Amino acid sequence: MNIAVLLHGGAGGSGVVATELGLCFAKLGHNVHFVADRVPFRLTEIGAPNVYFHQVQSMMYPLFDAPLTTIAEASKMAEVIEEYGIDVIHAHYAVPHATAATLARDMVRGVPKPVVITTLHGTDVTLVGLDPAYLRTTQYSIEQSDLVTAVSHYLADYTHDEMGIKRPIHVIPNAVDLQRFVPRALPNLRLRYAHPDEKLLVHVSNFRAVKRVEDVVRVFAGVSEHIGARLLMIGDGPDRHRSFELASELGVSGRVSFLGSFPRIEELLSVSDLFLLPSSKESFGLAALEAMASGVPVIASDSGGIPEVVKHGVTGFLHPVKDVTSMTKSAIRLLSDPAMHKRFSLAARERAETAFSEQTVLPLYQRAYDEALERRLASSGK
Repeated sequence: MNIAVLLHGGAGGSGVVATELGLCFAKLGHNVHFVADRVPFRLTEIGAPNVYFHQVQSMMYPLFDAPLTTIAEASKMAEVIEEYGIDVIHAHYAVPHATAATLARDMVRGVPKPVVITTLHGTDVTLVGLDPAYLRTTQYSIEQSDLVTAVSHYLADYTHDEMGIKRPIHVIPNAVDLQRFVPRALPNLRLRYAHPDEKLLVHVSNFRAVKRVEDVVRVFAGVSEHIGARLLMIGDGPDRHRSFELASELGVSGRVSFLGSFPRIEELLSVSDLFLLPSSKESFGLAALEAMASGVPVIASDSGGIPEVVKHGVTGFLHPVKDVTSMTKSAIRLLSDPAMHKRFSLAARERAETAFSEQTVLPLYQRAYDEALERRLASSGK
């Protein structure tokens, strides 16, 4: 099968999921063509068998106030379809990728039209999609896709209720690479960031407002009053500077390391003791899943799809958004009780293995691809 993956190239969750999923299909022998404006953040295997990358170019012209990204992406996608005989376009994010995918599907000439699978990841519906500037386009792109998936039941329900979408939405959770994200002992790496008698907490995100990174710092500051600890802040974004300033204001800046963005975080997760995710809204919580697969319990908000990933009282603790006090108490409780921490660590890994392995999730996407292709053949009378 020839699969094209339309995705964001940056460090956000949708791009990470799209890349990992595409690489999984490539390992199964399918030809996977990534289409983006830059090499995707997690695409570290360019040159691997069956993996291709096609860069979307755009032009600046005085008549246009900004590059016409969707049109440029659709044009590049149409070229890839015609040159490589694409069977499936998998668009990760509604606007602009599903929009570009449906446009490309309809404009191709001389080859069979591919099917468009759109995966909704969260803010493409809950934030961007509800903006009046994009609402109708988002609705149209979802409705014109051959098949639509969402990463959580929360997001599927939200799309139906808030956007007025009537069509079925298949719920397929995100998967995690259990060979890559795995508990491991790396004492020398851990010693770079924490003394042997200190606990190591970690947060990974794009540092946008929805991630509430200042609450991460507040929880850590509260923990530090009772337990010797260090905090790793992995990622970058608009709220990074404010969280850095807050760490200074709270007197913990010397124990917080801002490491920036990089694609391979698995070793740092594996040497950490606790993952913090106090987001105001998460449609899934991929970073929390990667931490769980690494044997790291999670303290998080109970918003959106996070409860579908993190089991309260089993693999971590969930509290209302902004409830820094309760999150801090749960973190101290977990870090102060070695037996409880060990139990939660083992349960976190087990949940990742049983519910979110690639072996569990990949067949669900294969089934979705097959269903969309069968419908297209049936509608064409073949």
